[in-house]
Amino acid sequence: MNSYGTLFKVTLYGESHQAAIGVIVDGVKPGTMIDETKIAADMELRKPKVIGTTPRKEDDQVIITSGVFNGIATGSPIHLMIENKNIKSKDYENLKTQPRPGHADFVANIKYQGFQDFRGGGRFSGRLTAPLVAAGSIAKMMLPFDFSYELIQIGTLKDMNLIDEYVNTIIQEGESVGGIVQLKVKNVNVGLGEPFFEKLDAEIAKMMFSIPAVKGVEFGIGFEGVTLKGSSFNDIIIDQDGHTKTNHSGGITGGISNGNDIEFKVFVKPTSSIQKSQNTFNFESKEITELKIGGRHDVAIVRRIGIVLENALAIVMADAYLKSKIYQ
Repeated sequence: MNSYGTLFKVTLYGESHQAAIGVIVDGVKPGTMIDETKIAADMELRKPKVIGTTPRKEDDQVIITSGVFNGIATGSPIHLMIENKNIKSKDYENLKTQPRPGHADFVANIKYQGFQDFRGGGRFSGRLTAPLVAAGSIAKMMLPFDFSYELIQIGTLKDMNLIDEYVNTIIQEGESVGGIVQLKVKNVNVGLGEPFFEKLDAEIAKMMFSIPAVKGVEFGIGFEGVTLKGSSFNDIIIDQDGHTKTNHSGGITGGISNGNDIEFKVFVKPTSSIQKSQNTFNFESKEITELKIGGRHDVAIVRRIGIVLENALAIVMADAYLKSKIYQ
């Protein structure tokens, strides 16, 4: 439930307004160099620095308490902890009786019988992606692959040169906006993925959908492939290494990496918490009333989610990479 992976395993803990959040990473090969400056650099990419991101500022300093000695992985589980220091819990009191539309407030209250920590979204907050970034940084240190991401669309805008102006209009409306992030992994060897139920694309999609606000994933050409016939959709193999003329499959065939770049897109929905008032059901008065959401929220979370997606992807790739060694 709170863990992912078999040979490379991460266990996530904490809530948005608890004292700390963190992750335990198990399966890191002994002798792996753990570069804390790279972890810090990735954490920096996640911080809200651009127009449309939350005013909540956290240090996000990753504290390693075990599993690393003299900058090298010992082979025991690595514990990564991040303290929550900038908390304003009073902003969420009204959400106990009037859950936010589009957020997990209502379902969490039912599932956990009201015992959940609702402050800041609790366990369902995007805050929990911070330790995922840290764990993914370590995963990348184990892998020979090259990862990258790019924001290619935000709302109706596809020209990223105009993004600040566009997001400002969304802010003035008291709204939020989603977007699409494209991810790539280069230099991937053939053979990653374990059919039938642990196909590489299935595992990647599972991880992506585990991240708050992700509502869609498509590999390669994705849904646009519906316009092609088989002869056009098929990726023609052009050499003995399995490279293909096109990459409509996104680098994965039959659930196994085929030696081409892994390419896929992720749709990130608009943030549920918006400044604009909404009418929604009030569980105290038993009627529909106006809801005004306080707190500090991203207008466009998609602007800083790229590194989260990349590093979560690295966790999947690390587990698949270690599994592939069984056949060698």
